[in-house]
Amino acid sequence: MTSDIIRASAAELADRLSRKEISAVEATQAHLDRIADVDGSVKAFLHVDSAGALATARDIDRRRAAGEDLHVLAGVPIAVKDIVTTKGLPTTAGSRILEGWIPPYDATIVTKLKAAGMPILGKTNMDEFAMGSSTEHSAFGPSHNPWDLARIPGGSGGGSAAAVASYQAPLAIGTDTGGSIRQPAAVTGTVGTKPTYGGVSRYGLIALASSLDQAGPVTRTVLDAALLHSVIGGYDRMDSTSIDAPVPPVIEAARRANVKGMRIGVIKELGGKGYQQGVRARFEESVQLLVDAGAEVVEVSCPSFEYALAAYYLILPAEASSNLAKFDAMRYGLRVLPEGVDDPSAEQVMAASRDAGFGDEVKRRIILGTYALSSGYYDAYYGSAQKVRTLISRDFASAFEKADVLMSPTTPTTAFKIGEKVHDPLAMYLNDIATIPANLAGVPGMSLPSGLADEDGLPTGVQILAPATKDERLYGVGAALEAALVARWGGPLLAKAPELATTRSSREVRA
Repeated sequence: MTSDIIRASAAELADRLSRKEISAVEATQAHLDRIADVDGSVKAFLHVDSAGALATARDIDRRRAAGEDLHVLAGVPIAVKDIVTTKGLPTTAGSRILEGWIPPYDATIVTKLKAAGMPILGKTNMDEFAMGSSTEHSAFGPSHNPWDLARIPGGSGGGSAAAVASYQAPLAIGTDTGGSIRQPAAVTGTVGTKPTYGGVSRYGLIALASSLDQAGPVTRTVLDAALLHSVIGGYDRMDSTSIDAPVPPVIEAARRANVKGMRIGVIKELGGKGYQQGVRARFEESVQLLVDAGAEVVEVSCPSFEYALAAYYLILPAEASSNLAKFDAMRYGLRVLPEGVDDPSAEQVMAASRDAGFGDEVKRRIILGTYALSSGYYDAYYGSAQKVRTLISRDFASAFEKADVLMSPTTPTTAFKIGEKVHDPLAMYLNDIATIPANLAGVPGMSLPSGLADEDGLPTGVQILAPATKDERLYGVGAALEAALVARWGGPLLAKAPELATTRSSREVRA
């Protein structure tokens, strides 16, 4: 019974809950048991809220028994990335500087999840302040890829992807600043969507780079992603960048799953040199499946994408250095007194606290961003990067005149081994080379599993990009491709993942 519950999609769980085949308590407890069984080795969660999740589940069961009209996902459990504030639950952003902080308010996303009656299982691990592509920069240790525990689950949202891939949660929330939803999805065999910038409220997200950050769904199917997108999307007056428009018809598009007559643009600049052979092979097969389903394929060129990585790593650090300035040990978070100083000044306390509280990658980006914004260098670096950003947006506009959606591999390679690139920042940054352009332009993107690489038997991902506010196109094309791929695999890709050994975790008692 438990295995049937945890391996069901969110849509299947919702159907079984509505027909009262299972209760919300049973669904929630099954996932809590799975967390206790395997998270000792996966390490997807930083905090598990058993008591709160079960309390929500009991309330949903009571309301369902009373005949109330509930949201379609009421009673379906979910995990939330630890960069999203949750009232009464720890929110650390993967950093020692926020260790033990309990927010006094909920992010808008969390408010919407609670309103839908979705039990929150806990908070997932991440690279510190979302700075990283492997979850190795978490101050609390790395998460592990359920396909191979010696490998990374992607980042910065590796915890959310690992939780979903290991059946610890049917749904999760991630955030995507340069690919932090899509890249983990690609290397764990899950589905990850970055909505249009402003399509999901950023209120209550601990900001990394405010012009790039966007929260979105992490799931095992395209329909599940659409269902979750419909919950968290929409206008929020608390977010000045929120789009005042209805949520795009993502559920309808996912159910329709039709690509006949659509033009699929393959991006020339994303997929050549530096891409693993197995990644390219699975991508080419995915494109052919769409052709077989009635789509037309055209090649498009986006020459400015060549400079996207460099522009991103000037814009992001600049915004991060500004956003993280508030972590100063004066109001909240970690406070460290400098050694050997009897009467330290505020500046000395700030310096000691930030030195102890921030990890190496955060310090690296703060220094880089501060330099890029400094007098005499602003125009040469930050200003030039913003000009490149404009060129990238123009390339997208030109490409979308020729194609309804664009496609590329999500990542250049499959998951690499933990420790392989952590001391080589430039090699690490290259993992996001295909995902970064979408954040710079604000367009929506989705990654879905495209099969296993021949070289290592690990998941690969295919990326779909759509024009801003046309998120439904991701779901229509994604669902059609998913159906064709599942038919080719003979079942869901995650069913081919090795079974994790049971290791009861001490996290079970963290309530």
